[in-house]
Amino acid sequence: MRKLRATRLVFLLLAVCVSLSVVFVTPAGVPVRATNERRTATNVRIAPPAPVFSDKDRVAELVQRRERVARSIGPKGMLILFSTEPRVYSNSVNYPYRQENNLYYLTNLKQKNATLVLLPGNTKFKEILFLPRRNPLTETWDGHMYSPEEAHQLSGVREIWQISEFEPFMSALRNRQPYRPKPENIFMSDLPANTAVSNDHGFGTLFDAAAKNEAGLYMLVPGGRENREFRYEQRFAADWGTTASGFAIRNAWPIFTEMRLVKSPMELRIMQHAIDISIEAHQRSWVSAIHAKWEYEVDAEVAYTFKLRNADNWGYPDIVGCGPNATTLHYIESQGPVKPGDLILMDVGAEYDHYTADVTRTFPVNGKFSPAQAAVYQIVYDAQEAVAAASKPGATLSDVNRAGTEVLKEGLLKLGLITDKNSNQYRLWFMHGTSHWLGMNVHDVGGGARFVPGVVFTNEPGIYVRLDALDQMPPGFSPAEWDKFVTAIRPAFEKYKGIGVRIEDDMLITDTGVRWMTEALPRKIAEIEDFIAKARRQSE
Repeated sequence: MRKLRATRLVFLLLAVCVSLSVVFVTPAGVPVRATNERRTATNVRIAPPAPVFSDKDRVAELVQRRERVARSIGPKGMLILFSTEPRVYSNSVNYPYRQENNLYYLTNLKQKNATLVLLPGNTKFKEILFLPRRNPLTETWDGHMYSPEEAHQLSGVREIWQISEFEPFMSALRNRQPYRPKPENIFMSDLPANTAVSNDHGFGTLFDAAAKNEAGLYMLVPGGRENREFRYEQRFAADWGTTASGFAIRNAWPIFTEMRLVKSPMELRIMQHAIDISIEAHQRSWVSAIHAKWEYEVDAEVAYTFKLRNADNWGYPDIVGCGPNATTLHYIESQGPVKPGDLILMDVGAEYDHYTADVTRTFPVNGKFSPAQAAVYQIVYDAQEAVAAASKPGATLSDVNRAGTEVLKEGLLKLGLITDKNSNQYRLWFMHGTSHWLGMNVHDVGGGARFVPGVVFTNEPGIYVRLDALDQMPPGFSPAEWDKFVTAIRPAFEKYKGIGVRIEDDMLITDTGVRWMTEALPRKIAEIEDFIAKARRQSE
C-alpha cells in the first residue's frame, strides 16, 4: 500500500510539473505564456490563453467569405485585392508590416507583394493567388516567405501563380484574351501542368459581358482625392479606365462593409482575446501608477503586457494622460508627470490577429476619487448606462449617441458647466460621439447601418474640462452671449477645471440586447477604488 501511495505521489508530482510547464501556443506556434513574467497582484485578471482554431475550420470560414464576395460580384465581374505597400518610417527603415484588412479577411496571408483575383464566372478556376517566388537571399535578410503549400494551407486557395504573371494576365484580359502562364510559373493548380489555352478557356462569360460593356472590375477604390492607404488601387483603376474597354470600375467597399460589420463566432473569439489582453494591461497599470512619476512609466506597463500576451501591436497609439492631459482626446505623448490626487485617463487597446480592442478607463492615481472627480465620473458612467439601455437590434449609432448625450447634458447642467441643455453649450465639454464600429480597424466599417446581432461597437461618453476652455470663444456664440455664459459658469469651471473623464467599453449586439465584452474591467467608482486598494496592499 505504501509503495502504491508512493507511486501515486510520484505521478501526481509529475502531473503538477507538466501542468505548470504547459505553454499555450497560437496557430502559428508562437508561445503566448511567458515562464518568467513579472508577478502582479492576484486580483489582476490575467488574459486567458489565445483561441486556437483548426486549419479545417479556419479555411472553411475563408472559403465561405470568398464565396460570398463572388456572389456579390456575380459572373460578369472580377475582383482584385492588392497587399499593403510597405510604409517608410525613416530612410531605409520601414514600419512593421501589416496586411491590408480585406485581403487578410479573405486569405489570412500576412506577406507583402501578394495579389488575390476572384473570377466568379470562370469555369476553370474561380480564384488566383499571385505570390513572389521564394528567394534565399531575400529570406536571409527579411525572413521566411510562404511556400505555395503554406499559402494554400493558410488560405485554401489552390490556384497560385508567380507574381510576375499578374501584369501579363491583366494585359490579356484587357484585350479579352485568355491567359495561362508557363508551367514553371504556376506554383499550384488543380489543372494539369501542361494545360494549354484553348477555346474552352473558362473566360467566356466575363469576355461576353465585356463585349457588351457589362463587365465589372471590383477594387477597393475610395472616392474623392488620393487616399494614403489605397493610392496604388486608385492609380491602377485610373489607368485601367483609359486602357481597357468593356470593364467598368466598381467599388468593392460596400461588399466588405456589409460582410465585416457582422462578426462570426470565430471573429468574436479573436476580438475577445484582444479585449482580454487590454483588460490585463489596464489593471496592471492601475496597480503600478502609485509608484510612477511620469506617464510613460504607466504606459510601459501597457507595452509590457501587450508583448507578454503576444498581441500583434496596439490597435491605435496608447493614450495615457494624467491630470489636465486627460482633457486632450488624442493625447499620445505620455510625457507628463503623474501626481497623487490627479486622475489618469487610459485609452489603450491591443490588436490581436488583425482585430482590435478599444478600452478606456479613468482612475485616481492615489486610489480615491475626490468629490469633484467623482461627480464628473458618475455623469459619464450614467451616460454609458443610457447608451447600453438603448442598444438593441434595429437601433443605430445615432440613436445610442442621443441617449448618452441627453444624460451628459443633464449632468453638465447640474454641475453648472452649461446654462441651457437645449443648446450646443455641452459641446464645449463633450465634443465627440459616444460610439463607433469596432473590428479590424479601431474605427471600423459600417457607416449608418442598423444594429443586428453580431455587430460590435464602442460605448464611450466623456467630459473634458480643459484648462483653456474659456480662453477663446467657440463658434455659435456672439461676444455678448459668450461673456454672459462665461460669467455664469465660471464658479463651476474653477471647481472642475483640469478634470478629464472617459469610460469606454466594447459592446456586442445580441438577439435580445447587448453584451459588454469588457465587463471584466471594473467601471463603478467603488469597484475601481476597491480593486486598486486590494491590489496595492499586495504589492506593498
